[in-house]
Amino acid sequence: MATVNEFYTDIAFHPGETLAEKLEELKMGPKEFAIRTGKPEKTIIAILKGDSSITPEMAVLFESVLKIPADFWLKKQYRFDEYKAREKRTLAIEEAKDWAKCFPFTDMVKCGWLNARTKAEEKVAELFHFFGVSSPDAWKDYFFNQQLKVAFRISLAHTREPYAISAWIRQGEIQASQLYCGEYSEAKFKKALKEIKTLMSTQPDDFFEQLQQLCLACGVKVVYTPCIKKAPLSGATRWIDDNPLIQLTGRYKQNDRFWFTFFHEAGHIILHGKKDIFLEDIEYSEADLQKEAEANDFAVEWTFSNEQEEEVLDSVPLTIESIQEFAKKFNTHPAMIIGRFHKKKLLHYAQGRDFFVKLEFLDN
Repeated sequence: MATVNEFYTDIAFHPGETLAEKLEELKMGPKEFAIRTGKPEKTIIAILKGDSSITPEMAVLFESVLKIPADFWLKKQYRFDEYKAREKRTLAIEEAKDWAKCFPFTDMVKCGWLNARTKAEEKVAELFHFFGVSSPDAWKDYFFNQQLKVAFRISLAHTREPYAISAWIRQGEIQASQLYCGEYSEAKFKKALKEIKTLMSTQPDDFFEQLQQLCLACGVKVVYTPCIKKAPLSGATRWIDDNPLIQLTGRYKQNDRFWFTFFHEAGHIILHGKKDIFLEDIEYSEADLQKEAEANDFAVEWTFSNEQEEEVLDSVPLTIESIQEFAKKFNTHPAMIIGRFHKKKLLHYAQGRDFFVKLEFLDN
């Protein structure tokens, strides 16, 4: 990760000080210099006081009178202007310290999203760089005030932990920007879901890499972004430009939960288009419960449908062995059936635990 440094200690002086020294050396007063350069005396006095800047036009005129190259004055002016801008920036960073304290900075460092910093000012600079903003107000406009509705269509203002959630969302954007895929094709994505279902049922060690590649071939980006403190999310779906992004955490690191979340997010893409962003496991003011229910139904249909559930329950007796057979028949994973039955208390929680696969991800 590139080092971010927004702090500069070099002091630059206004070129008016150098001009004053040169005029004193030449025994030339402001009025005479003004006449020689053809500029108003009040303009020259303002420059000498450091209240006005030397323009390129003035620098060329000064060159003729003082025999000092124009670029000398322009470089002096540029350095001074940059110095003043950075001085102002340092003050803005100082004022943003309290804002920076709202983020789970340590967790973000552990995940590799930020560089480790000890000074408060450096933490602020890191966060500005991470979010791609220049101030807390800019961050607020994006995540609270929805000023970029094309990119981000909900407000986090009413969520319990908007700072941590915004960090998780931003990391997903960064990861997505590092993936290349072509134009989104709904037809290809629907077809790929059949292959992805087989991936779910077999659960190979490289399942995530295969999942990511299958989706990229359809124009869908899938990224794994681990949970951080105060942002215990399962997943999110949104469109960035013309490609849908599914952002998953692998929360609980258990295969049945992971795959249900994936198909839930896929349901949002197919059923609900580009207009919304969906964040799982949080409540926000614009949540569309009907769309969440539709995405849940979509996930149920792809992982272990209600009709399939009835067929399993109609079998007597209900055993782990019979569940395995049904899983093969339905091209799903036994954990999808067992997890459903655990949740509905149709199967004792201790039964079938061996079929849950603990997921491991390479944090990226």
